[in-house]
Amino acid sequence: MGLKVKNRIMARAVTVRNSYRCSMERNQSGKYCVRIQVRFPRHAWSLEVFFLASAFNRAMTKLEESLDFLQRNEEKLWFWGVDRAEDMGFSAEFLREAGLKLDRRSEFPRKATSLTVVPELEVPAFALGPMRRGLAESMEPPRAQAAGD
Repeated sequence: MGLKVKNRIMARAVTVRNSYRCSMERNQSGKYCVRIQVRFPRHAWSLEVFFLASAFNRAMTKLEESLDFLQRNEEKLWFWGVDRAEDMGFSAEFLREAGLKLDRRSEFPRKATSLTVVPELEVPAFALGPMRRGLAESMEPPRAQAAGD
């Protein structure tokens, strides 16, 4: 009996989780640029993507959709992005269908929020609240206020 409990506790302690780092910035045209850096530990690889949105609320809706897409398609993304890396055109096209683009920038912003999710599970809605707050707080102050300083 004691061994079963110990095994269950150990299994819970070593649960593999996908790790997401998200950042949001405004570009020169005023659009929100949302960058997502995801680490998939089952295959020991990472993927960086981004998308643009015209409003903060639209960016948050698209972020939720993007996280769900990445969660559901981890195996396909890994297969076409790593195992078959010579065919990155397909991988980019697959991402484009979800409104995402490969992010080839070398550095990720320091102001980022994080989220971890068990592979293949949906992103829990309650986890998006703190992420939304973190992204809102990370945004730069409005330009008019900065110009007045």
